[in-house]
Amino acid sequence: MADIISTVEFNYSGELLATGDKGGRVVIFQREQESKNRPLSRGEYNVYSTFQSHEPEFDYLKSLEIEEKINKIRWLPQQNAAHFLLSTNDKTIKLWKISERDKRAEGYNLKDEDGRLRDPFRITTLRVPVLMPMDLMVEASPRRIFANAHTYHINSISVNSDHETYLSADDLRINLWHLEITDRSFNIVDIKPANMEELTEVITAAECHPHQCNVFVYSSSKGTIRLCDMRAAALCDRHSKFFEEPEDPSSRSFFSEIISSISDVKFSHSGRYMMTRDYLSVKVWDLNMENRPVETYQVHEYLRSKLCSLYENDCIFDKFECCWNGSDSAIMTGSYNNFFRMFDRNTRRDITLEASRENSKPRAMLKPRKVCTGGKRKKDEISVDSLDFNKKILHTAWHPKENVIAVAATNNLGLHFGQWTEYIFSPPFFFISHA
Repeated sequence: MADIISTVEFNYSGELLATGDKGGRVVIFQREQESKNRPLSRGEYNVYSTFQSHEPEFDYLKSLEIEEKINKIRWLPQQNAAHFLLSTNDKTIKLWKISERDKRAEGYNLKDEDGRLRDPFRITTLRVPVLMPMDLMVEASPRRIFANAHTYHINSISVNSDHETYLSADDLRINLWHLEITDRSFNIVDIKPANMEELTEVITAAECHPHQCNVFVYSSSKGTIRLCDMRAAALCDRHSKFFEEPEDPSSRSFFSEIISSISDVKFSHSGRYMMTRDYLSVKVWDLNMENRPVETYQVHEYLRSKLCSLYENDCIFDKFECCWNGSDSAIMTGSYNNFFRMFDRNTRRDITLEASRENSKPRAMLKPRKVCTGGKRKKDEISVDSLDFNKKILHTAWHPKENVIAVAATNNLGLHFGQWTEYIFSPPFFFISHA
């Protein structure tokens, strides 16, 4: 389905929310401003702009179809009235300018109002064009196209804190781009072995440090994270720090390597910590401590007994994202059955909520959900055997300043507003259809 959401991202102020889908389309929602006529309208997000970012392509040299699906969207900090964002599919990154127009020029000398050119010999007077008000029009125009730099599928893009450069990562390489230069990039990480049969791991995610433009991290399918410093060498194959949690030999199984693969890595806003998501858990790492995470949160430990069937239906390869709240005090990630999980780092409390359009009326409070693994099931609990693995929350985003979250449930975007207290969030919660 082309309208299934594949990425969600708030801009730096949180006033805009962008989603990308499998059909290559970007939909931007804008937060309503509170007015005297509608004092309670503040907080609602309505469609601001929709545009086609990528089209399906075909690589004739490799006989490969290149999907139009948007893998990632990243906003650039706003410098003027316009907004800029980067969007990427598997191969090509594009820089888009989102601008408003509410005036048009009238009274041209060389052409009529309908746009036809006038005969120069019939122009006898000189007119001064004037700007006339018009209905607000939001334009999305491509400003740069960064192509032909990745052999493998792009899984990450990250804007650097210098706001001039950004990273793009695929399975084996990470490139550094300048936002003004489209025809070349610098390869700063290359883990491709001379013999591809010796390949043991791939890059799964990469992100720039929020404050130090020379530092970035990337995660691997082996469950390791490498922190690199671009000041040390032009090619960052040698990492500065290596983060890995020792494996417990007693818990090793056939699925250990698969479920330890990291699907997402995110720096905290402070830059002191980073968070990683593997298949069953979220881990918080202190950048000053490499041998183990300082916090580990189990997302859906009850699925450990279901790994065999999850392997057979390919769900074990799902890539869940994770995100921080604005103050780094809470984290959020998705699960199955349209569940998403939140963890309070201060109190160590956690909550499971369900993002279901069928089960929640607009602006209704969500009830916490609990999964029972066996024995007698309580009234409000759901059995692990009745979970729907086709409904999954892979993509989540948290407003950078407020308690507003966005979760992507297939082709619906759920937005939740409120304060997390005593295991519940205050209302409202409502869904916006992406279609």
